[in-house]
Amino acid sequence: MTRELTVGEVAKRSGVAVSALHFYETRGLIRSHRTEGNQRRYSRDVLRRVAILKVAQDVGISLADIADAFASLPDGRTPTREDWTRLSTAWKADLDHRIRQLQKLRDGLGDCIGCGCMSITACPLRNREDRLAAKGPGAHRLVVQ
Repeated sequence: MTRELTVGEVAKRSGVAVSALHFYETRGLIRSHRTEGNQRRYSRDVLRRVAILKVAQDVGISLADIADAFASLPDGRTPTREDWTRLSTAWKADLDHRIRQLQKLRDGLGDCIGCGCMSITACPLRNREDRLAAKGPGAHRLVVQ
């Protein structure tokens, strides 16, 4: 039988705070069981799940989307390379869209010195006489289609 990990061991090995592990557990993203002494114990597969959580969060994937992806993984089994390929492929289109959005923002604000704007006539976000109101709410010039 493989030795299970305490919450402190998982925190140390994963680089994630104990409070974050508890939060992930309340969201159903990871799971533990209680010993007779009422201490949490984790199976080793939790380390890979936490690693995937960290990577996904670092690139801006929401916890709800991560939870949906994890729901497709068999309980009690460490996610495999094939699982990761499937999960990351499902997130690719969203990440590509975010990248395009960030590039547009970066390129459009290249001459901007920050609002309080010293060059309002050259601002790429300027909406003279509110002409974009007909398109509805939102920052239309920053949205990637």
